[in-house]
Amino acid sequence: MPRTSPRTSPIPPFDPARAASYPALIGCDEVGRGALCGPVVVAAVWFDPAALPAGILGRLDDSKRLKPPLREALAPLIRAHARVAVAAGSRALVDRLNVRGATLDAMRRAVLRLGLDGLVLVDGRDPVPGLSQACQAVVGGDRLVPQIAAASIVAKTLRDALMRTLAQRHPDYAWERNVGYGTAAHLAGLTRRGRSPHHRISFTRPFGP
Repeated sequence: MPRTSPRTSPIPPFDPARAASYPALIGCDEVGRGALCGPVVVAAVWFDPAALPAGILGRLDDSKRLKPPLREALAPLIRAHARVAVAAGSRALVDRLNVRGATLDAMRRAVLRLGLDGLVLVDGRDPVPGLSQACQAVVGGDRLVPQIAAASIVAKTLRDALMRTLAQRHPDYAWERNVGYGTAAHLAGLTRRGRSPHHRISFTRPFGP
């Protein structure tokens, strides 16, 4: 459990001295669910916390709470010391299924790509359907389960890099700064230029037919 409230403390929640108390399992998390454009990106991560270097475990946290340089430093370390698989729910899938359905579908595919049995813990309120192994949803899981925190970091860095690349082709929306979320600059670009092919129609109906 977190040592202090996640709203009031910057202290990372996972104590390397307690590594043996965290079980080896698969953690899964998504990034981009609330964005106006681009995919939902999911990572599934397995590792044994007792075997993870203390310098990694002790710095894991919900990706939104970490400064970008630390996220970028941790992502390749996680990949080097853990089993990692990723999947995405495309803009088209979000519009076809809705964002919840696209997220759960991507989570299922990411877990299956790991090719591992064992318990799956996923951040949020929805267990992942279509898995043969046990799966449980954990509210606030990225501060309670180190593998979920690691998954959030991998997914966040991957999606942010994608949106920065897309920003070079579509400079009107400031994606290099907002990575697709609905900031004032992004909304101003939508008002001025309308939707790009990467915008979720179901999220941006006022800006086009």
